[in-house]
Amino acid sequence: MSTVPKRFEILLVPAHVEDRGGAAVTDSAVRTAVVEATGRHGESGYPIYEGHGLRADIDPETRTVEALLVDGRELDYGLTALVRPVARG
Repeated sequence: MSTVPKRFEILLVPAHVEDRGGAAVTDSAVRTAVVEATGRHGESGYPIYEGHGLRADIDPETRTVEALLVDGRELDYGLTALVRPVARG
């Protein structure tokens, strides 16, 4: 059984941005936040990560956001949440 990552970075990216023209995903993100594992699990059954106004249930194996609140509200239509590991160091 693999260990659950302690931190992830969540990037909120407009869903309509299909061709970033070579730009990095971070350049297209309207908001980013580093979230940390809380040690609790959400209603989805996946670990809860929180930080900087975001609360997410994330499947750590697939890096899929199963549930997300942004400043206590559901994610706005037209935005997609992407997850990537936080670099160590």
